[in-house]
Amino acid sequence: MPKRVVVVGGGFGGLQVVRSLRNTLFAVTLIDRTNHHLFQPLLYQVATAALSPADIAVPLRGIVRGYSNTEVLLDEVIGVQLEQRRVLCSRSGALEYDFLVLAPGARHWYFGNDDWERCAPGLKSLADALEIRRRLLHAYEQAAIAPDPETARAWTTFVVVGGGPTGVEIAGALAEIGRHTMTKDFPMLDPRSIRIILIEASSRILPTFPPQLSAKATAALEELGVEVRLSQRVIDVECDAVKLGSGELILARTTIWAAGNRAPAWLRTLGVPLDRVGRVIVERDCSVPGYPEVFVIGDAACFRDERRGELPALAPVALQQGSYVAHLLRRGIPLPKRPPFRYRDKGMLATIGRARAVAAFPGGIKLNGLLAWLLWAGVHIAFLIRFRNRVAVMTEWLWYYLTFQPRARLLIETATGERAD
Repeated sequence: MPKRVVVVGGGFGGLQVVRSLRNTLFAVTLIDRTNHHLFQPLLYQVATAALSPADIAVPLRGIVRGYSNTEVLLDEVIGVQLEQRRVLCSRSGALEYDFLVLAPGARHWYFGNDDWERCAPGLKSLADALEIRRRLLHAYEQAAIAPDPETARAWTTFVVVGGGPTGVEIAGALAEIGRHTMTKDFPMLDPRSIRIILIEASSRILPTFPPQLSAKATAALEELGVEVRLSQRVIDVECDAVKLGSGELILARTTIWAAGNRAPAWLRTLGVPLDRVGRVIVERDCSVPGYPEVFVIGDAACFRDERRGELPALAPVALQQGSYVAHLLRRGIPLPKRPPFRYRDKGMLATIGRARAVAAFPGGIKLNGLLAWLLWAGVHIAFLIRFRNRVAVMTEWLWYYLTFQPRARLLIETATGERAD
């Protein structure tokens, strides 16, 4: 009987394991809450109406259709029983495994203020992106019919909390849309009333990048009209205002949260050490301490590298960990002989807007501006999982580059009259 490998999560890490084990002697089960693989680095472009969901998502069953040894299970994991070697699912019950790979990703974290999510959605899924897009487009529609300039200004004030890559990319995209698209679609609005405010608690944005590039990114955002607030903490979020630690109250009807991530709560059922954001502190081979048949990779793993410290929550880390774990399984390498996982740093990229980006590579190489943006675009196109997606994204980017008109800015009424996308 073939050994059963259960993989939880169809993101970068989990899917890399599945693809690496395709058509082998293992029986592979892939479990995910959704039926698609999502190219998360471009999720903000769905949220800001530049791309459609199908441009960056591919059905999981379509990906594994030719894999003779793989099945997909649409379900939600609620726990793991390590001693019994069972994964507990909300609908399918208990599934037994010989090897288990946990790659569930992470969700946004409000540092104990979960009630803020209602007014400040995060960006981790297509559902999140479509909700943010709905709020963005709805805000401009409301501003257009506002009874007075003050109300219109509140509707066209957008607050982004968190100055990491996601926050920077969203803020830059919102600024470009406001300046080049919405002012043409809504000529009755005063362009000066459109405000994009990026709030970061530390002393600079993009803190994982070299300080020189953080400064370049700040200058690029400010050139687009973004108000960058550094060393500022958010202490309260309402649906019509954001309060800062300085006492300032920002009247805004749209707030986007990009300030923190937390691993799924069900990882606590493992009963093993977790870090402060709920990630499993894994061994050098990405396995759970004391359970060499169980691996945790990607955003849910706290991997402490001797050279780099804790590895960042980046797609390249998850991809390399997925390949590494699949290699261990294919070769059947026992625990004492497993080589430690070593991450090969290939650099970091972040885009600020049209022809604006920053890039940092090993060896102290730093780029910004058009060249960095072209590299960013090329890398993201290359990593999209299917040719159709690559063509679709390139076409949309070319159209937007030439016209500044994102083509996915639709508000759709549901049968019940509620707004949805």
